[in-house]
Amino acid sequence: MKKLIYLLIPVLLINVSCTSDQKNAKEIATARKEYKTPFEKGNGNQTATYEECIDFYKSLAADFGSVTIEEIGLTDFGKPLHVIHFSNSAIDWKSPNENKVKILINNGIHPGESDGIDATMMLMRDLATGVLKVDKNVIFSSIAIYNVGGSFNRNSSTRTNQNGPESYGFRGNARNYDLNRDFIKADSRNARAFAQVYHKIKPDIFIDNHVSNGADYQYTLTHLFTQHNRLGAAAGNYVHNSFQPALEQALESRSLDITPYVNVHNQSPDKGFSQFMDYPRYSTGYTSLWNTIGLMVETHMLKPYQDRVLGTKAIMEEVIKIGSADIKNLKKARQESFTAFQNLKYYPINFEVDKSKADTLNFKGYESLNEVSDLTGNKLTTYDRTQPYNRKTPFYNYFKAKDSIRIPEYYVVPQGRWEVIELLRLNNIIMKPLTKDSIMTVSEYSIKDYKTASSAYEGHYPHNDVVVKETSKKAGFLQSDVLVPTAQPGIKYIIETLEPAAPDSFFKWNFFDAILQQKEGFSAYVFESTAKQMLAEDPILKKKFDSLRKVDKDFARSNNAQLNWLHERSKNYEKAFLTYPIYKLN
Repeated sequence: MKKLIYLLIPVLLINVSCTSDQKNAKEIATARKEYKTPFEKGNGNQTATYEECIDFYKSLAADFGSVTIEEIGLTDFGKPLHVIHFSNSAIDWKSPNENKVKILINNGIHPGESDGIDATMMLMRDLATGVLKVDKNVIFSSIAIYNVGGSFNRNSSTRTNQNGPESYGFRGNARNYDLNRDFIKADSRNARAFAQVYHKIKPDIFIDNHVSNGADYQYTLTHLFTQHNRLGAAAGNYVHNSFQPALEQALESRSLDITPYVNVHNQSPDKGFSQFMDYPRYSTGYTSLWNTIGLMVETHMLKPYQDRVLGTKAIMEEVIKIGSADIKNLKKARQESFTAFQNLKYYPINFEVDKSKADTLNFKGYESLNEVSDLTGNKLTTYDRTQPYNRKTPFYNYFKAKDSIRIPEYYVVPQGRWEVIELLRLNNIIMKPLTKDSIMTVSEYSIKDYKTASSAYEGHYPHNDVVVKETSKKAGFLQSDVLVPTAQPGIKYIIETLEPAAPDSFFKWNFFDAILQQKEGFSAYVFESTAKQMLAEDPILKKKFDSLRKVDKDFARSNNAQLNWLHERSKNYEKAFLTYPIYKLN
């Protein structure tokens, strides 16, 4: 069984002894440094290049003991992820650090959406220099630029609708993946490195900084919290009833308007809109599988770059303050959620908007126009900034599960499914290999129906609307096949990936497509004699066969259809076809 090997190369902080005069000289020199970012040095419309960003953090780490920088993993571009940590006290990563609020920031997942890159550089500087004073209970960590390859693909044109900066990176990574769709399937080295970062820090709060697209409105800032019903339990309630209102109120006190992410396209927001569902393929959906409080910052593409960057910085500042001040309730909500999910008998999946519930926003938009375009001759929705409005607007931010999954005591993963085992291991999932060959009574899924995308999506043709049938059977398993207990912190990750009907399961992402194709067939002239014998020996089978021939003319006219129908019911039919190769054990 192969193991993935990832590089963990911390940048060592070198302490050099010096005389008191030398120490004083260094302190004076450090105090005189301004640590200005490229954004601040320019006209407010520039973003740091990759090299400028990393060099800036190296400078901070060299001058301030509160800042450390390390390299983790490799990306598809061949460079590691640089992770920067700030803390006013020493960090022991071997300790759970449960007396500290751990905040992880992700920047540059889409490098053209660079607001967070510049905002976090300034914020880390303000923390290090004491301009922003925080308690010793804060560990603030940031991935400097997540999409390294995309950041090197610098241009001034691919963000067609965006108002600045002057140049920026490209959305696709070095292999042209959109990394914010890759957290479950983990096709990229970036995603695998992120898993290392995430499970090392185990953050209480996670922020991914973005820039929005879509409608026009008055706000510079919008937020996209992980969907509270899908997050579930105490953590979901904490996001909805405590954390989100506290952040909105804190920004309002700074005269910064913010609204939920405006999830509409080609229509006016004042008709109402729903919360965006952040499935586990997305960063906040992934982190929510361990009950982390997740937030995507979405600044508005048409607003000035300077306003967007400063607004992003303000959001992070207030999140630090809220997390530090409310650490007890935050930790309690997350822990209660871990306990609640491990005690569930059924796990909810496949959420849909609950139209019977809605909150009301005092939404600040612009009147929409639906006029005939001079260019195309067809109607086109536009917005008139000379007609601002403040209008009560329904916001559908409640979701309900359409299905649920019976939670077993264990999942059984055959050792031949090494790609699944590797991802489980990468995500700190506890596994127990069988110590000897065993026969066990398990539940087995057969795939009864599914739909496959007709066009490629992030390197895959995903399956949707999966229908399965669950049956009980005795099956033989080999020594070193793997038992995956569900009573562990990663229970949500286990179910979301291993249950084929889950919206971002490994089955959806084509991990098991080999079972969707028959490997053996039959020759009609050979199998016909066997088919006759089957009908002669089984009157019930013959009755079904004869009835089908009477009611289905196409079936009656086709030798192959009739023989195939019988072959599917014979002992010759291969058991692996449409049989899902992960099992449930109670």
